[in-house]
Amino acid sequence: MNHKTKIAIIGAGPSGLLLGQLLTKAGIDNIILERQTGEYVLSRIRAGVLEQGTVSLIRESGAGERMDKEGLVHTGTDFSFQGEHFHIDLEPYTNGKHVVVYGQTEVTRDLMEAREKTGGVTIYQAQNVELHDIESDAPYVTYQHEGEVHRLDCDYIAGCDGFHGVSRKSIPADQLEEYEKVYPFGWLGLMSDTPPVNDELVYCAHERGFALCSMRSPTRSRYYIQVPDTDKIEDWNEEKFWDELKRRIPPEMAERLVTGPAIEMSIAPLRSYVCETMQYGRVFLLGDAAHIVPPTGAKGLNLAASDVDTAYRLFVKIYEDDRTDLIPRYQEICLARTWKAVRFSWWMTMLLHRFHSAGRFDFRAQQAEFDYFIHSEAGRATIAENYVGLPFEALE
Repeated sequence: MNHKTKIAIIGAGPSGLLLGQLLTKAGIDNIILERQTGEYVLSRIRAGVLEQGTVSLIRESGAGERMDKEGLVHTGTDFSFQGEHFHIDLEPYTNGKHVVVYGQTEVTRDLMEAREKTGGVTIYQAQNVELHDIESDAPYVTYQHEGEVHRLDCDYIAGCDGFHGVSRKSIPADQLEEYEKVYPFGWLGLMSDTPPVNDELVYCAHERGFALCSMRSPTRSRYYIQVPDTDKIEDWNEEKFWDELKRRIPPEMAERLVTGPAIEMSIAPLRSYVCETMQYGRVFLLGDAAHIVPPTGAKGLNLAASDVDTAYRLFVKIYEDDRTDLIPRYQEICLARTWKAVRFSWWMTMLLHRFHSAGRFDFRAQQAEFDYFIHSEAGRATIAENYVGLPFEALE
């Protein structure tokens, strides 16, 4: 069975849905293909800190109403080193910018509902997706759905299908320019229906390892602790997690920490990855298909949103003004922002985590760097500017 659209979007995560919603509002036809069910997509537990640029883009897509009602505006963030607690105000260093805490699952749900209202087509459980003739002027995608083989002819393909997706793998291997750093630890995360221990996020550096106190709402908390990359989820239980978290956070916070049953527990490995081939032929890579960052800097979803912003405005220029000459700008703009976000996430990871290969000198140097950035106006400004998100760059 044959179908036709202008933009074929592979993947119905937040980047694919956000791009699809923006394109639909602009009158640019698109179809989303997703390998999993909608329920599975919504079951993924992910980040929850949205930069101001991401918030503005979600509003522009028409899917921001619930985010504006329920999202928690944070004008600062907290740090702890060996139990000593510090606060950084974001707005004085960023011309009034802040972040919004609103779970990625909720962003995805809102975008799904907005797409349904606007009549956008999303095909879930699209199996065996393959990209064809991506170097030609007439690319197409084949897939299986409900026992039938389908062909989707299109002008361009947006690969929003994550690190393990088919989009990047469809680019010839000898054309891929890739960079990767794998960290020797992961994050063990626990979500619970308990009030957050602090009004702002708290990033904790401790000799026992890193910890993060986060939240999804005034009644739902999300906590993380650094664990060796050899640990399995079976090695942990709720009681052991809470006990270890209390050891790593400031004592006054440990005293008021409300514990409870876990809604979800999982271990996420940490890596930095960049594929500099973000555009090849008629394929554009967005989000995790092109780059992965450690969650330390809260940049993953926000980096995907900046890719969406650039791709969306490029497609509008192409279809409204025939500006195909701007296509090389996509990779140029996205990579400049990607590497800055990768650097910040890497720096936060190196600053706050305990490396078992590190000696006494390294720990003292880490402590000195922390002291400088927390107690220096320039240091706090650097953290705040990167944390709220660097501005999106215009196509021209």
